[in-house]
Amino acid sequence: MIESLEGKPGKPRHRPPFVAQKGLFDQPTLVNNVETVYWIPLIWQRGAEAFSRQGRHDRVGLRSFSVSGRVKRPGVHLAPAGITLNELIEEYCGGMAEDHRLAAYLPGGASGGILPASKADVPLDFDTLQEHGGFIGSAAVMVLSDQDDLRAVATNLLAFFADESCGQCTPCRVGTEKMLTLLEGDEWDVALLTRLSQVMVDASICGLGQAAPNPVLGLLKGFRGELAAQNVIIKG
Repeated sequence: MIESLEGKPGKPRHRPPFVAQKGLFDQPTLVNNVETVYWIPLIWQRGAEAFSRQGRHDRVGLRSFSVSGRVKRPGVHLAPAGITLNELIEEYCGGMAEDHRLAAYLPGGASGGILPASKADVPLDFDTLQEHGGFIGSAAVMVLSDQDDLRAVATNLLAFFADESCGQCTPCRVGTEKMLTLLEGDEWDVALLTRLSQVMVDASICGLGQAAPNPVLGLLKGFRGELAAQNVIIKG
């Protein structure tokens, strides 16, 4: 974003220096997302206590959850921070769609990893999901059911990352394309996918390349039985 504001191609910068030290036109720059800016006047008007009284499971505040997938009422739902997926679906989304059973979910959009239904009681907040292999990000929650093809989900996500890669760094530019090719095969080589994921995480310049393997790593960690039932051969 800062590169674009300076009239340059919108590609990520190497860090350090961080933008708080050297940002727009080499000046210290504070960058906030839209949701943060949205809450500033409301907290100013109503007071911090009104905001901090919201929240569940020892979390504080409100979040805008953008829910898509196999629920009766998808959309953006303003809900307490720390709400669990099960609570979010039942209280705000009208339950699962007809004849669909919760199988998995992405708590933070395409980058946030894929968690099994057994983790649907974990609070959804910034520091609650990492130990399970996911993160909340912008709270774009994608709900998958027992009728979804997990390989199709993974290939769709990697196709998105490959298309969105700016191409600046080789680990992301080549890695996303290579991983997509591997996922399209009937046999998934766990060792090869894991090594490729580690290279992308370690060497990509920005978060897109670093997070692109997350859906695949989530499937390999928690869904091997489901993948086998969908005729994916897991090697290793």
